Amino acid sequence: MFAPIIHAWERRLAEASDDRVVRPFEWGADWVPEEHRLPGLSDEAQVSQYVEHVLVEPERFYDLPPSTEFEFDGEELRFPSAVTTPHEKNNIVHARFFPARPSRLTLGRPPRAVLVLPQWNADDEGHVGLCRLLAWFGMSALRLTLPYHGRRMPSELARADYIVSSNIGRTLLVNRQAVLDARRAVAWLAARGFERIGILGTSLGSCLSMLTACHEPLIRAAALNHVSQYFADVVWEGLSTAHVRAGLEGHVTLERLRDLWMPISPQWHIDRIGRVRTLLVYALYDLSFPLRLSRQFVQEFRVRAIPHTVAVLPCGHYSTGVAPFKYIDGYHLTRFLHGNL
Repeated sequence: MFAPIIHAWERRLAEASDDRVVRPFEWGADWVPEEHRLPGLSDEAQVSQYVEHVLVEPERFYDLPPSTEFEFDGEELRFPSAVTTPHEKNNIVHARFFPARPSRLTLGRPPRAVLVLPQWNADDEGHVGLCRLLAWFGMSALRLTLPYHGRRMPSELARADYIVSSNIGRTLLVNRQAVLDARRAVAWLAARGFERIGILGTSLGSCLSMLTACHEPLIRAAALNHVSQYFADVVWEGLSTAHVRAGLEGHVTLERLRDLWMPISPQWHIDRIGRVRTLLVYALYDLSFPLRLSRQFVQEFRVRAIPHTVAVLPCGHYSTGVAPFKYIDGYHLTRFLHGNL
């Protein structure tokens, strides 16, 4: 009964962004690290052999070099990314800090902090309200600007296309960059004395949050807002990424794409999440993270007997950010993190 109404609303909300560009397909072999390039291979083979290498030792793909190069002015945090890209602006990470509000909620509890990863194409104010809510409930929040977003976006872009696009290698490596940026932000929080650290991500940020939680031992709890097993399936089937699929079709099948983007797919790392207290949130009328994909992912947790909590929203993907659903979502996310950190 409600599905046609909310689906129509979702499409109207999606159409509010009229600057989507169908970009040409590229294998992105030039994004493969120099030390992993082999002479004489085609671009496709170059990317394929690199992915095969990564899947043998996925922990090395997300290994983080140490750093002490942090600049913090009391509100804004800056530090160099562990990954160097061709775009200088993108190589400096920006984050905004929201200190916990002293109250009875913080009395007798160790310092707690949540790293917040917003959705794809979030502007500078995306998730700021949620960060303030976390801080009000006694958890400091650090909102990370994802690669190619906000101040990290080069002038040639109007949207954060370089983190999710029809360039196979670039999408793979920029999402790796995002995870390493998140791990470095967690290291900064730990160095400032936060004993209990959680992570919260929405949409693309949810995928990146799970990958980070799987490889960062300092994270105790993860709130994953909109979930799916495979990066490729969401891009292929989702409303928000229809223009990306348009650039991919005719060059690669979904099955091939799933294999190539396996290193950035939560499914490949799922067995590592068992030590982390995890909340899985999905929406009944989601066209961007289709319901079938979200339910399959939740079923994977059940089959593998991985401890988790589930929250189901009575809305779609875009409408999650609209009242009253944003308040319901915020309640689930904040309540879970407050109870598990």
